[in-house]
Amino acid sequence: MGFSAGKRKSRDEQDYTVTLASTAFPMDDLNDDVLERVLSWLPTSSFLRMTSVCKRWKSTKTSKSFNLACSQVPLRDPWFFMITNDSNSSTFVYDSTDNSWKSLNHNRNRRDFIPVASSGGLLCFRCSVSGGFLLCNPITGSSRDIPSPISDDNSKPLQAVAMTALTPSSYKLVTISGEAPNLCFQFYESDSGSWSKELNLVKKNDGDDEYNDSSDDETGTVYFLSKTGHVVVATNNLQRSPSKQYSSVITVKDDAETVYFLSSHGTIIACDLTNRCFTELPKLLPPFLEYSIDLVECNGTMFVVLLSEFYESASLRIWKLENQSWVHVGMLPPAMSHELYGREGDINCVGGAGNKILVCFNTNLPEVYCRYFVYDLVAEQWSELPKCFKDGEAVEFVSALSFQPRIEATV
Repeated sequence: MGFSAGKRKSRDEQDYTVTLASTAFPMDDLNDDVLERVLSWLPTSSFLRMTSVCKRWKSTKTSKSFNLACSQVPLRDPWFFMITNDSNSSTFVYDSTDNSWKSLNHNRNRRDFIPVASSGGLLCFRCSVSGGFLLCNPITGSSRDIPSPISDDNSKPLQAVAMTALTPSSYKLVTISGEAPNLCFQFYESDSGSWSKELNLVKKNDGDDEYNDSSDDETGTVYFLSKTGHVVVATNNLQRSPSKQYSSVITVKDDAETVYFLSSHGTIIACDLTNRCFTELPKLLPPFLEYSIDLVECNGTMFVVLLSEFYESASLRIWKLENQSWVHVGMLPPAMSHELYGREGDINCVGGAGNKILVCFNTNLPEVYCRYFVYDLVAEQWSELPKCFKDGEAVEFVSALSFQPRIEATV
């Protein structure tokens, strides 16, 4: 009885297999357009492998219609391009789709180029020697050199570098130079292939914005007692890794472009490129508190990430500006943030495509490991990235850039 039942089950499975084989539609029978459309919806990490499947799939690497199909995929989960202090190390990215580390084959072989900005599927590097830029697609390895902008006064310090992708093949690069209140900006558009002339930014002085006039606070010297009882001068010289020296974000709302960056005094400056004016945003903390700060952009909104220490504890919080007031968005759970207390750490943060904010916590203390936290703005949840290992040893990153892994992005 049991043998008969088992034999009948085997025959049923065989019939199902035959039926499936006779009704299945082989991939080889798809025309090129349909095949490319199917492949375009695969995770981008598959692109790194699918070109070795067969000659037909390999041809998608140079197919314009395949790039067009990829461009019609509205949004891809962000990858985080991780940056170390060692310029000779391999290039690592964190894939937020499958929560795994990947090593890219397209290593950055120019020591003088430091990553400074990203948008869409492109990364922007700046040459510390010539002041020029290098744009590249980290997935395909394609790149393009952009000369440094021509300035009327080369003594003006570079304050910010921001980038926005208009289409997969069109982008804009913006630089802001000078010292407040004498700020100016220039922009490079891929469509024209040239830099604009220098355009001045005028400080916006609204009578009801009391925080706009903060020059006295910036130039004055503030003294306070540290936790150890020593007298400290509050200069607000922020710790910054070289890759985040020109940290800034750009937002576009109602066709108005605004670049936000941190001044040397720790204040946040908002530059309205459309109306050619700038303003200083209200301060989040008084100058006598010890803190590290960074700016990120998600879905067209600027957020501030702030790590502060007070009463023998650390607090990592995220804020956004609404109606000229700071609104609290999220806070790292106290059990996790308290572990950052007393570590003399710095945070370098980046917003991802979609709703994710990555926080890189790094320190110069040899016995303390760097840590990486991700906050999901929609789910309102924190998570910590696993360690990245190379040759059995953990790799330490000081900062990151976020990009959408899009193979159709061209320079």
